[in-house]
Amino acid sequence: MSQDHLVKMKSEESKHIYWTRRKKNSKGAQNKEKMEFKKFDPTLKKHVIYKQTKK
Repeated sequence: MSQDHLVKMKSEESKHIYWTRRKKNSKGAQNKEKMEFKKFDPTLKKHVIYKQTKK
C-alpha cells in the first residue's frame, strides 16, 4: 500500500496524532470537507474527536 493515502488526524483536546490510510474521497465523490473521527486518545485515556490536518 502506498503512502499517498495516509491521512494525519490530530486530537482536538491534546497533541496526540493518529495516522490512518482511509481515503478522503471514495469513488467519484468530490468531498472537500475534512474528515472527523471519534477515537481513543491514550494521553487523556478517553474518546475524543480527531480532525484531519496537513501531512
